[in-house]
Amino acid sequence: MQRLSGLDAMFFYLETPSSHMHVTGVYVLAPGESGLSFDSVRDLVASRLPLAAPFRRRLVEVPFKLHHPMWVEDPDFDLDYHVRRACLPAPGGLEELAGFVAQVGGLPLDRARPLWELYVVEGLEDGRFALVGKMHHAAIDGVSGAEIMATLLDLEPDPPERLIVDTWRPEQIPTDADLIALALAALVGHPLRAAKTARRVVETALHVSEHNRESGVAPPPAPFSAPKTLLNGAITPHRRVAFASQPLDDLKRVKNHFHCTVNDVVLAVCAGALRRYLLDHGELPEDALVAMVPMSVRTDEEMGSHGNRVSAMLTSLATNLDDPVARLEAVAEGMRVAKTQERLIGAATLTDWTEFTFPALIGRAARLTASMRVFDRLRPLFNVTISNVPGPPFPLFLAGGRLVAMYPLGPVTEGVGLNMTVMSYCGMVYFGLNACRETVPAIAEMPKMLHESLDELLGVAGRRARGKPRGTRAALPGSPVAS
Repeated sequence: MQRLSGLDAMFFYLETPSSHMHVTGVYVLAPGESGLSFDSVRDLVASRLPLAAPFRRRLVEVPFKLHHPMWVEDPDFDLDYHVRRACLPAPGGLEELAGFVAQVGGLPLDRARPLWELYVVEGLEDGRFALVGKMHHAAIDGVSGAEIMATLLDLEPDPPERLIVDTWRPEQIPTDADLIALALAALVGHPLRAAKTARRVVETALHVSEHNRESGVAPPPAPFSAPKTLLNGAITPHRRVAFASQPLDDLKRVKNHFHCTVNDVVLAVCAGALRRYLLDHGELPEDALVAMVPMSVRTDEEMGSHGNRVSAMLTSLATNLDDPVARLEAVAEGMRVAKTQERLIGAATLTDWTEFTFPALIGRAARLTASMRVFDRLRPLFNVTISNVPGPPFPLFLAGGRLVAMYPLGPVTEGVGLNMTVMSYCGMVYFGLNACRETVPAIAEMPKMLHESLDELLGVAGRRARGKPRGTRAALPGSPVAS
């Protein structure tokens, strides 16, 4: 048994009937010479289970929520429950795939089983397949999720057989008395550690405030300072999904011309698309939108471990600026300031603080917020989540099939109806847009706006995009489409 860290448990506590805290990955595969089938994928997953420890762990809550839940090696593990088969309706394009992903993304994971599902989706154009994987954020963050998926992937279509020794042993589900005893034992010294953490948080806040005063630099946006927009409000469990892709070289051209980072360009491209979306709907606020940007704090020594090692920054998207170059420069400067603040605060601050939260209080507050539709009346904590996870620059294979596209999707949270997650792979940058169906009903418009936003920056930089037509439907994994 293993107790969840406070940060891992926080994603569990924040889940509500309308906000499902799972991360989704959509992987499009072109079959190799030996073909690709549901059975070949299922057999591969079965053979690689020893490399993906979270796949066979289920979560057990502590009675009265005295402490964070425990991971237990599931004695009733059933692979056939988790690996499922599905088929798209004709013509099997990205639009149909997005519709399927939206449907399964709106369903919660079963808490009585290991918190993941993998759909092998047939019926795609050109005989292609898709894998749609869901896993709870309590078990993974962006980096560890990519590492778990990498256990199923190979560097060649027909790799040599690997000797994988399975030392896994199921565990008996502990009784309530056992869980209470373990919780009470773990809570010994808890108040003292909590007091030390609280003191460190206060000292850090004073240090950051003093630094901001002396440097004369405006700090990043504060929580609840974001303007109210049509993207924000109480959400439902229903989802809409959209996909887009951009050549990585195009983003790098902008980066090199304006001397910023690829992540700055990603944020500016998203900002341009959001500005267009809100303008088209007559709802662009005077104040700039605020994005929550997750940031990995995983060290080299922690690579290969599971769970969450993330922090979060709030930054302005400068959507109040019409000039795309001024917007990019403002975003880049905002990220520079946010990163400086993050270094001053320290990577361990959020992790340490979450260890001493009150599980029952956090869970009840989250459910009460959802049931009372609090964010229909309050300003949001922030307007949108934008996450950028680097992926491999070389081709990967699964069960003999070549991975030709990957679209990541992060969770939609209360008050924030849109999550924009980005991952690079093999010279392309893939955007996964996950939205509340009722809050952001026109998500299908957003992918085209992402392309227009990047083209605008490329035009200013003197390197326009190649001019490929961008319609509403394309062969996989082509132009952006949505459902």
